[in-house]
Amino acid sequence: MGLSAPFDLSPLAAIWMAFACFGAAFVRGYSGFGFAALVVSAASLVTDPLHAVAVVILADIFLTALQARSIWRHIDWRRAGYLFIGCLAGVPVGVWAISTIGTDPARAAISVFILIMCFVLWRGFRFTVQPGAAAHTGIGVVSGLANGAAVGGLPVAAFFAAQTIPAAAFRATTIAYFTALDLWTLPNMLLAGMFSAQTVVATAWALPFMLAGLALGSRRFHATSPAEFRRFAILLLAVLSVLGLLRAAL
Repeated sequence: MGLSAPFDLSPLAAIWMAFACFGAAFVRGYSGFGFAALVVSAASLVTDPLHAVAVVILADIFLTALQARSIWRHIDWRRAGYLFIGCLAGVPVGVWAISTIGTDPARAAISVFILIMCFVLWRGFRFTVQPGAAAHTGIGVVSGLANGAAVGGLPVAAFFAAQTIPAAAFRATTIAYFTALDLWTLPNMLLAGMFSAQTVVATAWALPFMLAGLALGSRRFHATSPAEFRRFAILLLAVLSVLGLLRAAL
């Protein structure tokens, strides 16, 4: 990353993070989730992952602005609204917990839960009755708690994968909700001292790689069948959960 390296990354670390940002953005463009967890997991190998948490929160807002026009008509605003109501309570507690105890214990607990959910989903589980307002609000609380460790999307994605939701609505609604979640998480991180000028520098440096990945991932989504999308979502959740456990253990 040369002279402009944020967080004092070495050249090799900068190259690693460039590939990680591109790959994570491709996954986000395709599935609508997994971006933050992948970037933070990659960052943990070369720097303090807490730096990356604030970066992905800020970058995610920019990426959504670029996707807004293409996803707008597919968003289920009712689901997104109930999820956001829940996250209003969960985010402050989650940010406080992460700034106090660190990301690894929280990430490990969340990862175990999601991994169990992936096994159940892979075996074909679906809700026989579509969850209502209370269930969506409850998942929003869990998501808000988890977002302090940049994995707030995983509980929501697992929850959606257990329902009969069209792939386009799944992807668009998760993106819309995550944007609202990020906009609420950002000021809480500012108050907790987790946001600095280096966060803005790192975000600006990473955006070109993210934009390229996002464009390619979005193109791939439009050529995907609903069944293939659901399989990918479950496998991605499992991979992210295993990465979370490995991070906590190492």
